[in-house]
Parts: sequence; C-alpha cells; structure tokens
Amino acid sequence: MPDLVQGFLLYGVFLVSTVLHEAAHAWAALRGGDRTAYEGGQVTLNPMPHIRRSPFGMVILPVMSVLASGWPIGFASVPYNREWARRHPKRAGWMALAGPGANLFLILLAALFINLGVIGGVFYAPDTIGFADVTAVTAGAASFWQPVASVLGAVFALNLLLFVFNLLPIPPLDGHSALLSGFPGPSVERWQDFLAMQPGVMWIGIFLAWKLFDEVFDPVFVIAISALYPGVTYGR
Repeated sequence: MPDLVQGFLLYGVFLVSTVLHEAAHAWAALRGGDRTAYEGGQVTLNPMPHIRRSPFGMVILPVMSVLASGWPIGFASVPYNREWARRHPKRAGWMALAGPGANLFLILLAALFINLGVIGGVFYAPDTIGFADVTAVTAGAASFWQPVASVLGAVFALNLLLFVFNLLPIPPLDGHSALLSGFPGPSVERWQDFLAMQPGVMWIGIFLAWKLFDEVFDPVFVIAISALYPGVTYGR
C-alpha cells in the first residue's frame, strides 16, 4: 500500500517546483526576445496557465501515479519560437538552463532553512539518509517541526532530482537543448529538424534518461547531503 500522505506531499512540491521551472523558462525566453510563452500566459507563478497547457502531465498522470505507487510522475512544457531559437542559440541555451536554475534556487533555499534549523537545535543530520529522510527532528521539537522538516526535505530532494534529470544531455531534456546552443550551425539545425519530425525519438530519449538516471543521481544525492551537513559522511 503506497504512503499517500507522503505521496501527495511530494505531488504538492512537484506542482510548485514545476510551475517555477516552467515560469523560469518562459521568463528567460521573454528576456531573450521571444514573447511566445509570455503571450500564452506562462510567465507567471499562477499554476493554472501551466496546468491548462499540460493537464495530463501536471495533474492526471502525477495523481494517478501517487495513487498507484506513492510517487508523482509528471511533465510540463512552455511554448517557444523555434525560429527565434535558431537565430539566437545562446539565448535559447539560457532559456533551457533557466528551468533547472529555478530548481537549484529551491534546493539552496531548502538547504538554508534546514541549516537554520540545525543551528536552532530543532534539526540534525540523520544517522541514515533516504530520499524522504533528508533531515531529522529533535525529540522535544518533533510535534511542531516534523511537518516542516518533511516539507523542506521534499523540496530539497525532489528539486535535486528535477535539477539533475533535466540537465541530462539527452533529448528532449534541458541539458540537451543547452548543449546544442554551444554548437550553432547547419548540422545542429538538421538535428533539430529531425527531432521535430520524429517525436518518437523524444520518447526514446526519456526512456534512456530514466534507465540511466539512478546511476547519475545516487552519487549526486550523497554529495548534496554531505554538503548539507559538512563533516558528516554518508554512503548509499
């Protein structure tokens, strides 16, 4: 039986994090001269325009996956002008990196509050770590601070996952788009045209990224937790 309380906590964090991720893409595109996402209403932290664009990926699929497994799986996107991206590959690269940058911001924000909790004596480094066990709560503070610790841990871990996953250099992920921006030219344009005409390649890329992800994420997670608690050594 899946843990639905934790699952829907992760879904709430997923929703907020994804909205910020996509809004950052849209804002970076607007700053770079592409108004497509702005005119579509995506330069906003209001979740509704993003949900209207991707209702299956932001609501239906993650809720179904929470009910089935206790874990949200979903996706979202913002529109952009492909001709603008061709003319301005560097700007398109920054647009691609803006989404993971938003996730990095949430990671650092959660880490800041966790460290403030450690300084305040309500949080401490747990003996063992897991995706849902980023920080521990002292016995005297558990009744009030445990929900706070759960939220902060979910924000830290889930955004680390989104950050690392989206930076994989595999289409259609942000890391692939950012990588292409460093190699402008006809060959890159032909590759982009091929991807646009062969959407199945994107699904192959997602499957490949999913299969490779644990090998990449596990060591990154350990390094991130060790950085969160300097002097404490963890292994998974």
